[in-house]
Amino acid sequence: MTTRISDRFAALKEEGRPGLVTFVTAGDPDGETSLAILRALPGAGADVIELGVPFTDPMADGPAIQAAGLRALKGGQTLAKTLEMVAAFRGEDQTTPVVLMGYFNPIYVFGVERFLIDAKVAGVDGLIVVDLPPEEDDELCIPALNAGLDFIRLATPTTDDKRLPTVLANTAGFVYYVSITGITGAATPDANAVATAVARIKSHTALPVAVGFGVKTPEQAAAIAQGADAVVVGSALVEVVRRTLDEEGKATSNTVIGVEALVSELAEAVRGVRR
Repeated sequence: MTTRISDRFAALKEEGRPGLVTFVTAGDPDGETSLAILRALPGAGADVIELGVPFTDPMADGPAIQAAGLRALKGGQTLAKTLEMVAAFRGEDQTTPVVLMGYFNPIYVFGVERFLIDAKVAGVDGLIVVDLPPEEDDELCIPALNAGLDFIRLATPTTDDKRLPTVLANTAGFVYYVSITGITGAATPDANAVATAVARIKSHTALPVAVGFGVKTPEQAAAIAQGADAVVVGSALVEVVRRTLDEEGKATSNTVIGVEALVSELAEAVRGVRR
């Protein structure tokens, strides 16, 4: 079965270039602005979109994404509103893959079966749920795959060759390699170490490997793209949102434009890397 995600990575391979995956938080700083950002991403050069689902206890997220989640929650963002946002985006864009990234608790409270049906109808393509290990695949991973949604797993520098097959067993769409140990937006990844790690993962799977955590600048994105199928940038984009807010924390005329501008720079840098 092909999905928007597999189609997009096949197209990238055909073009002979790595992809750019952009992460933004749903509802940050408000629903209207967040949807405008979402709609602007493909035109700016995003190949795949990760949409963060705000949660009160985001253990894997660094300060920037935690703050974005709190802004979104304060603005009334919910999982249901996030799905509505994807559906509105799909009204204009039927090709760009959208992956929801977050934690299991909001999905569990929403109801797994109901969530999978609503997510599929809205136009969601894949899920990254960072606090569900492979040992709990029956909770969400297997039902998601059966519903036609890719379940994307994280691999880290500490995922050794013994553990990797377990991590990859039910992974679909792509593998998300966390280039540094720790939280999002912390240290800067080493491009050579990343390339070695990606090659090791690829010896276990035919899936594309996207690399994220710690990539902030176009230069870093281009360096990481040398050894990966795609580069993920999140904290840097979320920081643009924060920096463009007014004193009351409201969006300004620079908020959408600012995100768009950085995505364009990142896309240009990544697209300069040829296979």
